[in-house]
Amino acid sequence: MSHQVIYLGHPQDALGLLGVAAKKATLPATKALVASQTGRVHAALGDEQRAERHLGAVPAWVDYFDAAEHAGARAVSARDLAAFHGERRPASVYFTDALRLRRPGFDRVKVMDRIGLAAALLAEDEPEQGAAAAHQALDEAARVDSTLVASRLNTLLDAARPYRTGAVDEVRTRAADLAAARPTTVAA
Repeated sequence: MSHQVIYLGHPQDALGLLGVAAKKATLPATKALVASQTGRVHAALGDEQRAERHLGAVPAWVDYFDAAEHAGARAVSARDLAAFHGERRPASVYFTDALRLRRPGFDRVKVMDRIGLAAALLAEDEPEQGAAAAHQALDEAARVDSTLVASRLNTLLDAARPYRTGAVDEVRTRAADLAAARPTTVAA
């Protein structure tokens, strides 16, 4: 609503709406959005100090949520929608994007992306590419102690189930051994 009020030429009214929103905001994302918009309104009014006060502090979650995280979310969504609707969706494209965009220091998430890529390729009927991606993912997964990574192995095992080739059988064995070494009850 504040966008519309600003567009109509009533920035003071926009600040009033944003003041109400700031009092009601409880989620960090909502608070950040309200602060960002409030800073923009103050800038439109020429108040540099108030604009900076609202726009100068960047919440920590903003730094985490980047294009790689968005690509990962799209990948998992494509995978889940494919399973739900029983159709092929190109989740591997988004997992590839997420891996390309990941910054250093996100090792655990990168391993989950690699496992997701391998499972997606298998689900997209690319068993050889899926097996190759799975071996790389399993090499990295063995070096990361994470219950969430271990839970993702179930997704890989489910995707490998229809295939009976030497390469996929080896993936299945390695993934099952790694999953057994790190049992988890966390849903993938």
